[in-house]
Amino acid sequence: MTVHALVALLPDPDVLRARCRALALLDAILDADAPTHSFVSNWREGVDLAFMDNGSGDQYAVVFDPAGVFLYGFDHESDATPWREWPRAHWPGLLDGLPPSLAHYPAAPEFQFDDFFDATVCVWREKDAEAWQCGQVKFDDESDGSDWLFELLTAGSTDAYVSFAEDYFERTIDRDAVAAILAGAPLSHGTVASLSSTADFEAVAVQARTLGYAVQDQPAL
Repeated sequence: MTVHALVALLPDPDVLRARCRALALLDAILDADAPTHSFVSNWREGVDLAFMDNGSGDQYAVVFDPAGVFLYGFDHESDATPWREWPRAHWPGLLDGLPPSLAHYPAAPEFQFDDFFDATVCVWREKDAEAWQCGQVKFDDESDGSDWLFELLTAGSTDAYVSFAEDYFERTIDRDAVAAILAGAPLSHGTVASLSSTADFEAVAVQARTLGYAVQDQPAL
């Protein structure tokens, strides 16, 4: 799968934002010190940011701007890596057609590495647009990382996250608790305890509210 398949699989922006927020909360409960997924409300004024960093050189970011959504990913082992040649260069067509309202994001300091926008996948969707779009990139048998970087975002399922988390944390993950968070149910003491016996609910609740996620203040009777 390349970006051409990804644009057909991504959900609408509001659903995508909710999934990004839920992934960040799940990671915050399971691995508060080094979460793979993060979410920053009001990263810029009126703009939210979701970010994934697997610690092995691969990452993605999703910017939720009033003007639309800008998404990029970097698979360091992809055929489309800018490091395939020197000086570094994007895969031809990667940013072609990026609308002016979102065109400043590849230059954001947070997305630069050695003064270059490291990306193998780019997708965007302007406000009121009916579909996701990408540049005029062409592939034969090459990979751009779309097939695995965004699997949790496109699937949005309990099975997908549990599979990821059980492999990553090498332990059993409570499926009902994952399902509750992915469904947007208010965070409860029971949900947190089911996912982590050591997590402090009050600390997690603060993090959840910071993410913009609803919290059940009192444990259910």
